[in-house]
Amino acid sequence: MGKTGLSKLLFALMLVFLLVLAACNSETGSEETDDSGSDPGTEEEGAEGGSDDDLYSIEDFSPEKVTDGEVMDGGTLNYGVVSDTVFAGTLSYNFYEDALDVEVIDWFDESLLTVDESYNYTNDGAATFEMSDDGTVFTFTIRDEVNWHDGEPVTAEDWAYSFEVIGHPDYTGIRYDASFMNIEGMEAYHDGEEDSISGIEIIDEKTLEITFLEAGPSLLAGGIWSYATPKHVFEDVPVAEMAESPEVRENPIGMGPFKVESIVPGESVTYTANEDYWRGEPNLDGVTLQIVSPETVVQSLETGEVDMVDSFPADQYPDVEESLTNVEFLGRVGRAYTYIGFKLGEWDADAGEVVPDDSMKMSDVNLREAMWYAVDNNSVGEQFYNGLRWNANTLIPPYHAEYHDETIEAPTYDPEQANQILDEAGYEDVNDDGFRETPDGEELVINFASMSGGDTAEPIANYYIQAWEQVGLKVELLDGRLIEMNSFYDRVEADDPDIDIYQGAWQVGSDVDPAGLYGSNAAFNYSRYASEENNELLVEGASPEAMDLEYRKEVYSEWQELMVEEIPVFPTVYRAELVPVNNRVENWSIEESANVYRNELGVTAEEPEVAQ
Repeated sequence: MGKTGLSKLLFALMLVFLLVLAACNSETGSEETDDSGSDPGTEEEGAEGGSDDDLYSIEDFSPEKVTDGEVMDGGTLNYGVVSDTVFAGTLSYNFYEDALDVEVIDWFDESLLTVDESYNYTNDGAATFEMSDDGTVFTFTIRDEVNWHDGEPVTAEDWAYSFEVIGHPDYTGIRYDASFMNIEGMEAYHDGEEDSISGIEIIDEKTLEITFLEAGPSLLAGGIWSYATPKHVFEDVPVAEMAESPEVRENPIGMGPFKVESIVPGESVTYTANEDYWRGEPNLDGVTLQIVSPETVVQSLETGEVDMVDSFPADQYPDVEESLTNVEFLGRVGRAYTYIGFKLGEWDADAGEVVPDDSMKMSDVNLREAMWYAVDNNSVGEQFYNGLRWNANTLIPPYHAEYHDETIEAPTYDPEQANQILDEAGYEDVNDDGFRETPDGEELVINFASMSGGDTAEPIANYYIQAWEQVGLKVELLDGRLIEMNSFYDRVEADDPDIDIYQGAWQVGSDVDPAGLYGSNAAFNYSRYASEENNELLVEGASPEAMDLEYRKEVYSEWQELMVEEIPVFPTVYRAELVPVNNRVENWSIEESANVYRNELGVTAEEPEVAQ
């Protein structure tokens, strides 16, 4: 464990000690303390928080590094993906399930559509579009110069084939959701009643028409699947076998600026320039992507082993702010948020929907609310991340600035309130062992699943466990340890009955619509929560009426309020995204709408700079 990890662990232990001391000095067993939580973006000091001088603001960082001069012709770049685990190797937009795989895919394949600063589709991408007056019919035209890496043209049939694969009855992935069901004839095709999708028509080689059942704002903001699949490569592969096929795992092709040259499974990928790329030949000759451990990422940057990484661990930034002289840190409000999820049911794969179960251990909303009040997420953000993560109040993060409602009052750190809620709900310590039993007098042990990661993963998980203990809840780490990321999500997705609660993270898409994560027919709805009001609001948020921005904002504000009341999950911290870029690298942006493309990425010297 490095210096950073040791200091964070010591803080966690100190915080636990102080909580225990406060509890011992209280006759009632509850802690008398001020509510130290705060709305996102404020710098209010936490219970054990540091001074304002120790905190950083995302406003101090630029999201892009664009040259005013010339980059060299050629050269190679080393790109690191920070992770303590390997990438799974499902290298297809149709089938990937984790963020590591999509980092690999994004270098060799891409969306046919681009977005503007509001994350709405534009006509600047590989395809252009026209929309009917009623907003239900879209006509797409793929540019003539857009080709696959093997030289075959990207066609309307390839795009239609993606819908046929994802909607197929034998599809094994998790993309099929309400956005696909909104296509005319899709459900009949998915149910095996029809051999084709009536709402998808190939007009000619480069023109595709899609008819939707209902218009809505989500169609323009990520609600249309914009990734083609090379049918000439996959048409002889059964859909049920595609995710494990060599065409996905060993020899993937795309239409992006770089081609896959070789893969070391789970560890690295070497790419070469796609000279036929439709936007123009890349400046670089090639790119090497490699997995970099959070424990060694600083050294890899210092020595120039990698020129840049996908995302830098925010907890390590204070230690390297001055020493990493060979890089420039880019930053923005991140797309991701961390959360605590409660298992409230199961997933019915055959029906494609959530099945809530009121008999689940965490089904009492009072218990869930008390657990939210018991944790000090503001101090977690300040002490472990120096302000580069901060207390979260709703499930729509500030990345979606137009829709995030910072005025919603969510539970913030108040252990006295947590104790009161538990007392009134009947959770009492009936055998004087220091832990509460259920209202029926049964032993209550809550199994907590949390992922392994950087230096802060274990002390943060331990902090939460100890914070819940201070309000009399016995929470134990599942299997007594943190779980490797791929195994973690396998078990959460499979509704492992040993998991009661879990700590996860979501990276949201360009469309604000949360139905893909919390809808009753969303496989990503890992808490397995469903309610009539939730469904109604999610439908309204994507309805034709929601084409009116103010109406849609009102609907999603109501939805954020509902999630604070129902608490199927609760957000813990929002994230700043930091990306260090070697000084020799130019033309890179971490904003999707910046119109800085990977073929423009270049270097100004043959070798990366090293830290002085």
